Amino acid sequence: MYIYGKNVAKEKIISGERINKIYLAEKFSDRELLDLIKEKKIKYNFVPIKFLDSKVSGLHQGIILDVDDIDTFDLDYVKNIKKDNPLLVMLDHLEDPHNFGAIVRTSEALGIDGIIIPNDRNVGVNSTVVKTSAGAIYNMPIIRVANLMATIKKLKDMGYWIVGTDMDGEDYTNIDYNMPVCLVIGNEGKGMSKIISDNCDYIVRIPMVGKINSLNASVSCGIVLAQIVNSRR
Repeated sequence: MYIYGKNVAKEKIISGERINKIYLAEKFSDRELLDLIKEKKIKYNFVPIKFLDSKVSGLHQGIILDVDDIDTFDLDYVKNIKKDNPLLVMLDHLEDPHNFGAIVRTSEALGIDGIIIPNDRNVGVNSTVVKTSAGAIYNMPIIRVANLMATIKKLKDMGYWIVGTDMDGEDYTNIDYNMPVCLVIGNEGKGMSKIISDNCDYIVRIPMVGKINSLNASVSCGIVLAQIVNSRR
């Protein structure tokens, strides 16, 4: 997998994890990154900018890393979270990698314990997700599952309360979140699927007072997560 951008590159290099090779634009001049690359003794090549443009579609800032795919976990990972009130995020077939990456970044910043994604019909962990997360994905457990509905049932057996998000829910500030919580974020266009919505313990909404009556998935997720975290303090 190719990942790109200076912040992502720095995070990955400092982590000490395996990097197969680094491609740098011929005029790349970021001395801090160059020194890091040499210090870690990572293979690198200076290449024409057109070569970098052909490898990724986003803003690479003159640096692309060839790395192994990011490791993910199965649901057993959740059993090993040693906290009184863990907080998870579940993505119900999200399609936009920028939304996914932004959710990862916000979740990591707020200390969320893991993000659950389905194996099918959901954006995967690709280079755009890594770039948008600004490297936060390397510190955020991604849990892949075969079936979201079966996963919800298992989470409930573990003591989790499932909180869905929908415009027809109750005010998100009215809930007592002092319990193990899995927050469900629906698809950008369709929202949560009906079967998932029907099996949520709570459905919450963010009240709107402006002329625009909806927020994108990553913004909504960030607002609700911040409320959950702050309400527990």
